[in-house]
Amino acid sequence: MPSTLPLTQQIWAQHALTIEGWQSDVSVSINAKGKISAVSANQPANGIRTGVLLPAVANCHSHAFQRAMAGMTETRGPDPTDSFWSWRKLMYRFLEHLTPDDAESIAAFGQMQMLESGYTSVGEFHYLHHQASGQPYTQPAEMCERIIAAATQSGIGLTLLPVLYEQGGCDGRELTGGQKRFGHSFEAFAKLFEAAQGLINQQTGMSIGIAPHSLRAVSQPSLAKAYELAAGKPFHIHIAEQEAEVQQIQSAWNSRPVEWLMANMPVDHTWCLIHATHMLSAETAALAKSGAVVGLCPITESNLGDGIFNGVDYKKNNGRWSIGTDSNVRISLSEELRTLEYSQRLKEKGRAIYATTEHSSGRALYDTALKGGATALQRQTGAIAIGQTADLLALDIHSPSVCAVDHDQWLDAWIFADDDRLISDVWAAGQHVVSNGKHINRERIEARYKHTLRTLLVKL
Repeated sequence: MPSTLPLTQQIWAQHALTIEGWQSDVSVSINAKGKISAVSANQPANGIRTGVLLPAVANCHSHAFQRAMAGMTETRGPDPTDSFWSWRKLMYRFLEHLTPDDAESIAAFGQMQMLESGYTSVGEFHYLHHQASGQPYTQPAEMCERIIAAATQSGIGLTLLPVLYEQGGCDGRELTGGQKRFGHSFEAFAKLFEAAQGLINQQTGMSIGIAPHSLRAVSQPSLAKAYELAAGKPFHIHIAEQEAEVQQIQSAWNSRPVEWLMANMPVDHTWCLIHATHMLSAETAALAKSGAVVGLCPITESNLGDGIFNGVDYKKNNGRWSIGTDSNVRISLSEELRTLEYSQRLKEKGRAIYATTEHSSGRALYDTALKGGATALQRQTGAIAIGQTADLLALDIHSPSVCAVDHDQWLDAWIFADDDRLISDVWAAGQHVVSNGKHINRERIEARYKHTLRTLLVKL
């Protein structure tokens, strides 16, 4: 971890969003295990002083290595209908050159930016397992170990989600090209998972789950076996991201992806369905009522032209969702939430889509992201309350953006009128990892990342 937590530490906030709602002059005590041990309002200033203190959000979905591609895929390819599928070809070319050192450097940089953006934990949907040839490394869990090493450097809370990737499509075709770095038989994957679990068990603040990549990339029997192997741990899967994917599943299995999943698997609160962009009304209602969490990644979904989530129907059925950075093309918590709300406004031709009679748009978005992220990663976070992990962020109350507003409008101002530069401090499991808007290890992590990029550019 970036620093060693003292036996106890105190944070004092002019205002804080606690489990009791907005309170003023709030003192928060954090114990040596990184848990909140006391919360008291109307207290004299003592300890680290902050402006507006908030519980921090979990990033439910990340592909760390893709951060290094940001800004490299915004040109038109040879296909006049450039799409997710042409972007994927470029991603596979990029994969030909990534080493374990590169992957660690890129992941640490991305995680550092996540922390500066207000995320304090991440679900790393990790499918970069092998060498470029498809051969395993001498240590088969080498790349898992590199993600763990990156999290140790950045201080982010990690839920490692090793990915099962068996086939190139529903017809069982073999993996080719860049996909070879992802592939396992179920038996080989089970051994990788065991090794990764052993590595995670040696860490604090880290956990593990399982992520079958998608319905097109795993067989039906292996999906069932992966769920059994997870044994109640987080279980994440890409679902219904692209219309072509929906058509492929429907053609092969005679059901739409979410429709098939709901009819054939025990979908419950341990599941996180990433994207779920293309659902009919019946699928939307069934998924919402299952207790599962949808993992929304609005910036990536916009960047790749995935489509717009059916947010209004999902909300009407009390569905739960979390927020993720996915391709990491831009890492910004406030922008993810803003993009989600604005996409719904465009779709519905209305305003304040997620607002309720009790709370503004920003507050409603933030509350839902807090609860959904904690559920998706099975972390004891998302509230300023005794016993919760001290995953916290503070907004600069002296900023012009927030000087004329209060309470829920602090969140509205951050999400809709400003950006993540409004964040002054972040604590991950009690570790003060961001101070004055800057990660405490930024210079070292950034320098290594720049060296990695320069080296990669020579190879590409």
